[in-house]
Amino acid sequence: MIGGGVVGLALADAWLARNPTDSVVVYDKEKSLAAHASGRNSGVLHAGFYYAPDSLKARLTRDGNAMLKEFCAERGIEVRNTGKVVVTTSEEQLPSLMMLAERGQANGVELELIDEAGLAELEPLARTVDKALWSPNTAVASSSGVVEGLAQRVRERGGRVELDSAVTGGGPGWVMSMREGYLSAGHVINAAGLYADTVAHWFGFGADYRMLPFKGLYWYGNWEPGRLQRHVYPVPDPRNPFLGVHLTVTVDGRAKIGPTAIPALWREDYGGVDGLKPRELWDVARTFPRFLTSKHHDVPGLLRTEFPKYSRTHLVKQASALVPSVRPEDFTERGKPGVRAQLLHVPTGKLEMDFVVEGDDSSTHMLNAVSPAWTSSLAVADYVVAGIHERV
Repeated sequence: MIGGGVVGLALADAWLARNPTDSVVVYDKEKSLAAHASGRNSGVLHAGFYYAPDSLKARLTRDGNAMLKEFCAERGIEVRNTGKVVVTTSEEQLPSLMMLAERGQANGVELELIDEAGLAELEPLARTVDKALWSPNTAVASSSGVVEGLAQRVRERGGRVELDSAVTGGGPGWVMSMREGYLSAGHVINAAGLYADTVAHWFGFGADYRMLPFKGLYWYGNWEPGRLQRHVYPVPDPRNPFLGVHLTVTVDGRAKIGPTAIPALWREDYGGVDGLKPRELWDVARTFPRFLTSKHHDVPGLLRTEFPKYSRTHLVKQASALVPSVRPEDFTERGKPGVRAQLLHVPTGKLEMDFVVEGDDSSTHMLNAVSPAWTSSLAVADYVVAGIHERV
């Protein structure tokens, strides 16, 4: 297993649940767990109503939400059942809101269309125009706590989790580890996140894909815990796989604004020039024009709205359209930035909206395990492991 994030650990856990006598090793290049997206996301347990009914995300998010809540209960990981409201900022957004409600119904997700008075009862700080959407099954948990819990269960089931152990190469039936050298493998599973395309290319998969990273910035509020009771989200732009700036409640009750979807310059571009990799900078520079000219997305609009969000004041003011009492002076604590491992289909310039999995008898590659992969991780793992067993 290459990659010790939430998806890689969930895959190892699911494999051992089916094959308890197999030898399973998870290799991760970092010295600690949850160093990247798995520990840098909002921790929101999504309900699954954003996604097209025929997509993997629709089914696996709905199921993953329930499975992850059950896992947290088993492991004593706190879940805060906040629920979520999706609000509008203009009458022009009402048709899109209704489309989300219809998708939720098609996906089997519990949702309720509410009016302004109903919103005031659920979240007094939020504002909407005429209607809003209430998702009672959306929640929040500790993202790093879930990763730690999964690693513990993998070890309890007889698996190994090897940190500070980068995999530097591989092919059908083998991988090369910096710490252990050449290793034979019955089946290699690639859950390398930001580097999933690179690893897939070693095995002859994902030739038409490249990773196009996007940076997510967050700011914490100084409000007393519990002042904001619900997650508050805008109506998203259906042309892009991002949900827009929103307010979430952390598991300990704090208010948090973010994330952005700013194009990153390299894969682990968390801020400053630390970790700058010129080769990755070049890869992004030569790949981005395919996205820039894409007919599938409003890329100029995305760039116009995202780059100004480097300004904290601008970002917080964007959030104030959803919660008018939000003020820049109340949100001054910077959260850990994250980078979204977003897959681009290079020939078409289209960002992949759904999970993408490729593989054969000797390897499986999680090429696009983006949000809501944290919510969906346990359901994704069951789906992928079942598919591997069908192939082999």
